[in-house]
Amino acid sequence: MSVIPTPGSFDALLIVLAAAHSELWWYYALMATAGSVVGAWTSFQIARRGGEETLTRRMGERRAKKVVAVFKRWGFWSMFVGAVAPPPMPASAFIVTAGAFGYPWPRFLLAWTSGRLVRFGIVGWIAARYGRHIFGWLRGYYRPALGTLIALAILGGAAALWFYLRQRRRVRIKQESAPSRRAA
Repeated sequence: MSVIPTPGSFDALLIVLAAAHSELWWYYALMATAGSVVGAWTSFQIARRGGEETLTRRMGERRAKKVVAVFKRWGFWSMFVGAVAPPPMPASAFIVTAGAFGYPWPRFLLAWTSGRLVRFGIVGWIAARYGRHIFGWLRGYYRPALGTLIALAILGGAAALWFYLRQRRRVRIKQESAPSRRAA
């Protein structure tokens, strides 16, 4: 986790490094965990200072209500599962919620660090064990795989742009209709 969201970046780097230097997979897993904890701690502190308004501003009211309900029910375990689950699990939502609700920082660090150790430990071990074989197999298919990834990135970007513009339009229409309701 970092202050600037980069889903899967630690995973990707860990996989490449552990596959290339399989004897150091545990070291790369520890370093990925440390980097994730530093980024999560920063987001936790920002949310702690911003309070509950940070949640709705960052996530939107509907999504914030869902995350808060899960967090209030499961607390520690919601953060632990968020730390273990791979993207697109919204782990940052639980970090921000914990900070905004003043969750005790030692428990936050314990949940996040242990979850990330589990996640990166498993990813590092699998990459060390099978990474060279998988990369060797992909070497023969890198052009079609690269083309597919580029096409998916373009489609994903177009879809994200469409959803963003649609949401802006809905907000604008809602704002324009709000004053006319008050006058009536």
